Amino acid sequence: MDRPGLLNVAAAVRGAPVVRQTGRLDAVGEGVLRVTGLARAGRLGERVTVGVGAVGGEIVGAADGRISVLLDRSPAGLIPGDRVLAEGAAALAPDPSWIGRIVDPAGRPLDGRPLLPGAVSLAHFAAAPAAATRRAMGARLSTGLRAFNTVLPIVRGQRIGLFAGSGVGKSSLLAAFARGIEADVVVLALIGERGREMRDFVERALGPEGMARTVVIAATADRPAADRARCLPAALAVAERFRDDGRHVLLLADSITRHAEAHRQMAAARGEAPVIAGFPASTAPEIMSLAERAGPGAEGSGDITAIFTVLVPGSDMEGPLADILRGVLDGHVVLDRAIAERGRFPAIDLVRSVSRALPEAATAHEMTLIVEARRLIAAYERSELMIRAGLYNAGSDRVLDAAVEAWPKLDAFLGQSEPMDPGESFRALARCLSR
Repeated sequence: MDRPGLLNVAAAVRGAPVVRQTGRLDAVGEGVLRVTGLARAGRLGERVTVGVGAVGGEIVGAADGRISVLLDRSPAGLIPGDRVLAEGAAALAPDPSWIGRIVDPAGRPLDGRPLLPGAVSLAHFAAAPAAATRRAMGARLSTGLRAFNTVLPIVRGQRIGLFAGSGVGKSSLLAAFARGIEADVVVLALIGERGREMRDFVERALGPEGMARTVVIAATADRPAADRARCLPAALAVAERFRDDGRHVLLLADSITRHAEAHRQMAAARGEAPVIAGFPASTAPEIMSLAERAGPGAEGSGDITAIFTVLVPGSDMEGPLADILRGVLDGHVVLDRAIAERGRFPAIDLVRSVSRALPEAATAHEMTLIVEARRLIAAYERSELMIRAGLYNAGSDRVLDAAVEAWPKLDAFLGQSEPMDPGESFRALARCLSR
């Protein structure tokens, strides 16, 4: 075994618990277990195992000398008096050998092959780098996708949201990013996905090319709320491990909406009251603290470029989660069902999408092309019904005349037929705008 492998074995041995605090199951009530004997040893958010079957759970409350535990599965088979073991804080120890692997939020392999932990254990929940020490966002990244090479650029250290309903090409777009965006390592968080879809995404959408540089952290839909709520924090911990090594990490999270729903379940078990659309008041700070962990690193470290998907039922961009994320991210991309249904991929609604990397991410000439493209698309969409009804007379509006002429070319440009680098993408955009 090579030296890194020996270090990983040593880390696994050191991580094995020698002494653990024990308590006893006292009662089951209101969806949680009441446990005595661990009031001083068990802290909120830490893990326990209950009974002879070692059923996992998370500590969600403490009062009157007892702790409250939310189990990972049904409490069927447990009886008062069962032993409860304190397992400590949820953590994982990522390692470069994890690249190309699929693991759960605890760092256990999901692909049927053995996996050793790294030398350093990291908590799921960590602070973002100090704001005063962080660098600014970096250079524009090549994505292979014309739209994101030009009118919606992605730069190193940027955090953007993909806002979409179900079935509009969100997963296909994420896979294209995983294969095409310049990065040293890709960390993919699959939160609440169906098991069949997870395998399909890994094998077909990513493929061997994408998986060769990717670590997948997955908590499927059948996993308990605690697992789903830890999936994104665990993915961030893995990304931070590689960022601190000086690497550029691309973090893809699908979806932050399902993370918020899992957080809502955990909050209900803690007794938090729903405030907005059924979500507790802690939802906004939870999402903002996670988003802040991504982005540019401090001097001497790498960066985490993050893309979060946001499920918006009925394309409602005014929902509470969409509103929170628009305020904290460095741009948002709206995918439109009507565009997807007429066959364009990616189904970007350019008028409703924004990249806060502009204008710094483009030269003066490129910005001229971007502004003109957005102006013509907006002009066409404002008058589309009138144009399609045959009520517009050519020559009555010079801008709209140009928009009508350019629209078919711009619509085809925003779709994707073959990979292009940024230079080729801008030349193609210039041809669309030429008259």
